[in-house]
Amino acid sequence: HPLNNLRVLRYLERQLDVDADGRNAWYRHWVERGFSAVERILAESPDTGRFCHGDTPSLADCCLLPQVFNAERFRVPLSAYPTIRRIVEQCRQLEPFQSAAPEAQPDAE
Repeated sequence: HPLNNLRVLRYLERQLDVDADGRNAWYRHWVERGFSAVERILAESPDTGRFCHGDTPSLADCCLLPQVFNAERFRVPLSAYPTIRRIVEQCRQLEPFQSAAPEAQPDAE
């Protein structure tokens, strides 16, 4: 279950009375822990290529991109994750990922 889900974030605010700064700090903490682990795996794996597992996009890339989008939305610094950033940039160059981007959706605001 993604930690960036609005349902989870609203729970922090409404049920636990966490203010926006506290919610964002909580969110950053968990994103950084997760990205640190993923970065290490991707950087060390001989299977990592242009994408998470080789030179063709896979489900792993489809799962990674939304997490990076939300990290950017909450202004989580990504400089510590060069492999993740490189892979995401490769994905963002492909039309299917561009078409699926949140800002490309008809209801985007």
